[in-house]
Amino acid sequence: MSLFNSILGSVGGTDIENLAAKIGLDPAMAEKAVAALGAAHVQEGDTVKTAARHTGLDASVMAQIVEHIGGEGSLGKYAQVVQDNPQIGRASCRE
Repeated sequence: MSLFNSILGSVGGTDIENLAAKIGLDPAMAEKAVAALGAAHVQEGDTVKTAARHTGLDASVMAQIVEHIGGEGSLGKYAQVVQDNPQIGRASCRE
């Protein structure tokens, strides 16, 4: 997770472990959720609902994550990170 953390930290200062603890998620799932939000942001439709479908998390949990990473305005930065690093986006889908 250190590569993902360093990328996110450079974008918005988000630390996955702290985010996971605040939301009550496993850090690996929090990482997938943030990646899914970034990927969903550039797609048509509701970002939170789309990301929730891809991760299996409830939309209310995804909405909490959006708040913790800086709101809707910050999602563009995360979307750019996912576009620039396709391996992150692939990791966000349910296995």
